[in-house]
Amino acid sequence: MTRWTVRRHRRPDAVAVLYCFPHAGGLPGEYVRWSDELPEAEVRGVHLPGRTTRRAEPPFTRMADLVDALVSAVDFADPDGTGRAERPFVFFGHSLGALVAFEVARELRARGRRLPERLIVSSCPAPPLPPVARPVHGMSDDELLDAIERGTGEPMAHLREDADLREHALASFRADYTLLERYAPAPAEPLDRPVTVLAGSEEPHAAWHEGWAAHTSATTAQRVAAGGHFYFRAGQGRDDLLRVLRESLQISTPTTRGDRGWTA
Repeated sequence: MTRWTVRRHRRPDAVAVLYCFPHAGGLPGEYVRWSDELPEAEVRGVHLPGRTTRRAEPPFTRMADLVDALVSAVDFADPDGTGRAERPFVFFGHSLGALVAFEVARELRARGRRLPERLIVSSCPAPPLPPVARPVHGMSDDELLDAIERGTGEPMAHLREDADLREHALASFRADYTLLERYAPAPAEPLDRPVTVLAGSEEPHAAWHEGWAAHTSATTAQRVAAGGHFYFRAGQGRDDLLRVLRESLQISTPTTRGDRGWTA
């Protein structure tokens, strides 16, 4: 395992590998915890420079540089270098992570390497993104914190109260927003892999399916989970997410609390 991916459970006999690309300022630990509820899969979180054990490394601010480094470092088909690359793998990306996963898939194709079986893009409109009136990455720390709270719908009191934590967290957020706001996808042929467009019911997702459909010659499906931008953190939204992951990984589905809030 490289420093670029982390996991909670090593499962050499897993039916599939799920790679999770975090949101802006996000950490892989939040995603690898899903491994407890997906026992037939090996869940790996993509661990970017500038955070947790990699916080001494400068974070990336250009998508092309990040994707080049990540694809050069990670063999997604055989991440442990065992020489066995028969297991299918799927990419899940949330928000900014959806764009990173998409670009990584395109770079794998460009290098003639194996692609994920499916791309799951969560809470993210399709590229190209509309220009922003005022870039977040150039804001002061206080303004950046306010913008993060507005964007996520969650209070950031822990960052306001801890100067050391705030310094490192805001450095990651600022780098990620720089990457996001300067991102301009290069022209390329659509991918030939199916795409699942996943969104919270409270998000403005009406046009997302059509936008992402333009980036694949395969099928595009839309799923709407109960909740807002971080629908997967609790309750029915989390159940909805786990169901789409099981469908995508083609593993068994245990009994859950039902399908309330789930639409095709």
